[in-house]
Amino acid sequence: MRPFLLSALLVLIGGISTFAQDAEAEKAAIAKIKESGALVQEIAQNDNRLDVSFITAQAKVTNDLLAPLKQLTRLANLNLRGTEITDEGLAPIAAQKTLVRLHLEKTKITDKALEFVKGLENLEYLNLYGTEITDVGLAHLEGLKKLKNLYLWQTKVTDAGVAKLQLALPELKINRGT
Repeated sequence: MRPFLLSALLVLIGGISTFAQDAEAEKAAIAKIKESGALVQEIAQNDNRLDVSFITAQAKVTNDLLAPLKQLTRLANLNLRGTEITDEGLAPIAAQKTLVRLHLEKTKITDKALEFVKGLENLEYLNLYGTEITDVGLAHLEGLKKLKNLYLWQTKVTDAGVAKLQLALPELKINRGT
């Protein structure tokens, strides 16, 4: 066999092997998330992206329970509303390029958490209601060009911070609850 063809075949086999390993890792992560009582389901019959909600979890949801999220390759919606997570708990989602909706309302996050959110390039919806977010945190969102809806009531953001973000993302609808 020619060296080029052999190399191409080995790359193909390696890719298939990596895909199988990723699928197994994701399957194990889903099982681990479900153990906490969290809901994990595909969005629709013809859409295999995942919707994960920890609001149904029977266990107290803390940063440790979120570690398996890093293994998910098709996470679209994540609901952490009212959980005990803190800033560091969001580290596992920092590379989730498929994430579209993120509920962080009534959590213990601060501006530091938004450092993990700033790379979520497909994020369209973000709820930060009832958190300790300030104008400093809002600056991390300026690069999220697909962000359409942001909820900020009962946070520590100011009119100036909102105005600055609105300049960076003119299509963004910001709800401050007023």
